[in-house]
Order: sequence, then structure tokens, then C-alpha cells
Amino acid sequence: MCQAEPVEAFELKETNQKITIMTKYIYTILIAGLAATSCKKDLAEINKNPNAAENPQPDYLLTATQKITSDAYWGADNNFNSTLLIIQHWAKIQYTEPDRYIFSNSSFTSLWSTVYAQSLTNLNTIIQLPAERTNDNYKGVATILRAWAFQLLTDAYGSIPYKQAGNIREYLTPGYNTQQEVYYGLLDELKAAGALLNPSGPAIAGDIIYGGKIDRWKKFANALRLRIALRIADRQPQKAGEVINEVLNDAGGLISTTDEAARFIYTASPQHNPVAAWFDTRDDFRIGKTLVDKLYALNDPRLPIFANKPTDPTVTNYVGVPSGLTNSDANNLGFAKTSKPGSYFSAATAPAVIVSYAEVLFGRAEAAARGLTTENAENLYNQAIKASLNQYGITDLTVISNYTNQSDVKYNAASYKKSIGEQKWIALFGQGLEAFAEWRRLDYPQLTPGVAGQLEGKIPVRFIYPGSEQALNKTNYTRAVETQGVDNLLTKLWFDQN
Repeated sequence: MCQAEPVEAFELKETNQKITIMTKYIYTILIAGLAATSCKKDLAEINKNPNAAENPQPDYLLTATQKITSDAYWGADNNFNSTLLIIQHWAKIQYTEPDRYIFSNSSFTSLWSTVYAQSLTNLNTIIQLPAERTNDNYKGVATILRAWAFQLLTDAYGSIPYKQAGNIREYLTPGYNTQQEVYYGLLDELKAAGALLNPSGPAIAGDIIYGGKIDRWKKFANALRLRIALRIADRQPQKAGEVINEVLNDAGGLISTTDEAARFIYTASPQHNPVAAWFDTRDDFRIGKTLVDKLYALNDPRLPIFANKPTDPTVTNYVGVPSGLTNSDANNLGFAKTSKPGSYFSAATAPAVIVSYAEVLFGRAEAAARGLTTENAENLYNQAIKASLNQYGITDLTVISNYTNQSDVKYNAASYKKSIGEQKWIALFGQGLEAFAEWRRLDYPQLTPGVAGQLEGKIPVRFIYPGSEQALNKTNYTRAVETQGVDNLLTKLWFDQN
């Protein structure tokens, strides 16, 4: 490689400030990496990008990178046209090939190219700026975002260029690091970034996610450390326990309310939610039958938020589409007789949720269930469900109590992965990449492959490397594949071995 709160709640509190920041910064020129064809050090010096800023500003770069990465995370290629289908939150009503696991080595190029060529380039630029043009809070925030970006990459592909990535002058074809090496490195980076941040220090601008609130960035860093520690928990339980207890005792704290959740807030068109942008012109996705059936079985109050009723007035229930239908079978169900994903998610200003309060509570519950902490797993599990319901404006205590007291919802200590896995799968609705990682790690819910799936009765468990890697970084790509396993959709990654 060459290098529900109602929708109205999105507009409360900090939204006016964030819209102002977005308007000011979003049209800035992005810092692009040198073109892939500039594969010699001398060319790196003379092939200047005419579109690159000569005097990059950290606030401009921060805004641009937050949006670029959030779009890649929340948009079609990596979310609702791949992982949300695999995880059976969504399904396709036409053009069903991705729902049948028909992917090529160009299907998963977007995440790789966006993160390496744009996100990491911009974030490295912020980190490397001289002191007179930036400050430690910018550098700490950029390091946290970079860790999140690398986490997305390794969760999806496995081994990736990490230690040598982003330094084109020294490493024109960077080597790959194993997934274990990447996770360990990210844990160290996040710890260092949290320590670098100073809420009483110099201000930062251009921050859409937290509006410059450094104390919340500390909590975000710790939430990512908790997430990654659980990724390694089956393989390295002692290391996972050490990290989680460090996080729980860290003065910076953890995300502890819905308001503190890490999320990118979109504004009106043309800077609107990628889901909204898609549904403005297309109509090929529906809510998955697997999810609808589960929510009906649990009398789950999130169903009318996650799904819309069919537009045909004679259909009074929510109707999900089975995963992996052929085009003809899907079409025959009828566009007007099936349920689209809920309007909550296709609203122009709906946020891209990166880490929710519910996820943090589920993580703490799991750590306790594994014996890695002394916290109360059942209590945290119930708090996590409540937090997920609260996230969508469901606050009635009777409704919440009735839901959590159902036999199929009550925490089962003897099968904590099932209890947490099924409820976390619901709570992560819309977060395709994260839901995909957690389903593989916890092995729940136990999904049935798509009806007409083209993968020998199996479900994908990773992304395929982009075909460009075989052409531009063949030696390192080949070594990575030899170590990790064949480059196909069914090779389990390091964290997914148990």
C-alpha cells in the first residue's frame, strides 16, 4: 500500500454551537496524502499536491476529519450496505447481492482508502504540527480519533499497516501488524492521550463531537480502552482485566450519561446524515425480519423507533424482510408492504453514534461477569438496557421495569454472553461495524445465514482486503495473509477465535 430521545432532541443544548462550528469549518480543504503513484522519496518532494493546504490549521483539520471518518463509519459501504446486512439489522428489498454475501475485493475499499488516505493523514498532521500552531489538547484529541480509526480497520480486516502507516517518506510500502499488536498499541496510545489532555488547558476549536469539552474526550478515550480490552478478553484475559481496572480507577472517568456519548452531529443538507442522503434518492433497504421478530417477541418498545410501518394502510404491523433473498423474492414482498428503517435514523440531523452510554454499561457488566472486576454484573446489565431505552426517549419506569423483568430479558449469569450479546445487538442498532464486531466476539445472537446466501451456508466474519493492496503492497500483503489466513470472508480474526 502506498500511502428515543425524539429527533428534536438532537437540536437541544449544544446543537446551535455545533452547527456554527460545522458551517465555519466543514468546507475547508482536506489534507490529502501524496498520490499512490508517488512511490519514490524524490517524487514525494517534488510532486506537491496543488489542492493541499500549505498552512494547515488544526481546527479545520479536526472538523474535516471528524466528518470524513463519521461518514465512512455511518455510510453505505461500511454500514448499511454491508455490516448492517450481515448482522441482520437491515435487509435489501432490491439489488440484494450484498445481502447474499456477494462481495468482491473492491467491495471493501472505502473504509481502507478513506481512513488511510484522509483520516489518518489529517490526524497525523495535527499531531506533528509545531507547538506554536497547535496545543496538547489538539494532539490528544487527534490521537484518540486516530485510535478509533485504527480500531475500525483492524476489527474489519484483521492485520493492518499500523506502526509504519502514514509515514510515506520512510515506508512507501508499510508492513502489517497483527491484530494483537494493533490492539496493544492502541491501548497504549489511548492511555497516553488521556494523560495528555488537560480540561483546564488551552481551548480547541472545530470539534463537532464534543464542542471542545476536553473532559468528555478523556471519557471517550477510556470508553475506547474498555472496548478494546474486551476485544482481547477471550485471548488475553489478564491484560484485559488490568486495562479495565485501570480505566475504572482513572480520574478521567468513563461516559456516564447519554449526553456524554460520543457521536457526530450532522446538520441540514448537504451536510446531513448519510442515511438521510441515501433515502433521499433510493429505496432499496428495509428493516431485517430477524430484528423485527426479536423485538416483537420481547414486546420491545424500541420497535416503532427502529422501524416504520409499511406505507400500505392495509398492513398494520411492522414487516421485516428476511435476510439474503434473491432479487425476485425480495421484490415480490412489495415495497409498500414492508417496513423501512425508522425515520429516527433517516432524519437529516440524526447523529452517527460512536460510543453510547449503553455500550459502556454493557462493557462493564461483561467485565464483571468474566470476573475481571468486582462490580455487579446484573445491575450494570439492567442499567445498560435502561440507558439504551433512554437513548430513544423511553423513560417511563414502568415500561422499563416491565421490559427488563421478562424471562427472556432477565440477566442469566450462567450464560452471560447470551444475555449481554442479544441485548447489546439490539442496543447497537444502526452501528453496523461495531455490532458486527460484537456479534463475532460474543457469538450471540445466533443468526441463521441469509436465505439465498452464497457462502456455503455461512455468514461473513471479516472484510476482504482491497484489491489495490495486492498490486501496491504485495509483499507485505502476502506476509499478512500467510500469518492470518486466507484472504476471504470466512477467515476468523485473532479476537474471534473462541
